[in-house]
Amino acid sequence: MSDLPSGWEERTSRSTGQSYFLNQFTKQSQWDRPTEPASAAPSQVRASHLLVKHKDSRRPASWREDPITRSKEDALEILAGYRKRIVNKEATFEELAGQFSDCSSAKKGGDLGMFGPGQMQKPFEEATFALQVGEMSEAVDTDSGVHIILRTK
Repeated sequence: MSDLPSGWEERTSRSTGQSYFLNQFTKQSQWDRPTEPASAAPSQVRASHLLVKHKDSRRPASWREDPITRSKEDALEILAGYRKRIVNKEATFEELAGQFSDCSSAKKGGDLGMFGPGQMQKPFEEATFALQVGEMSEAVDTDSGVHIILRTK
């Protein structure tokens, strides 16, 4: 094997026969040869979210609405509208989360504070840890409802 930065391993794809590179800490792979040493995944992240619950959420009620009767499809449509407003800079993530999130974190602009692995529902955790700081997710579906997530740290 050639000289790779520390923490990387070169492997061969079974399907294509091409070389790829595996980060030994995060187990994430990439096709491009790494130029920097691999770093471990952060042990904790900080994120904000905007939750839209629906009638099939595990607790279909919130500080805004009780009971919640909208369908999951309607919740996804509402969430897509919020995401579009944020992307188009018509409103900030914090403003919309503060006004419309079905989570009590709305009082803090959606801020959930710092958390580590195992503290959130798996789909939420996986989506948050996959984001870069400052990046916003697409819709993430959990037992609580549908979310957009903004990783802040």
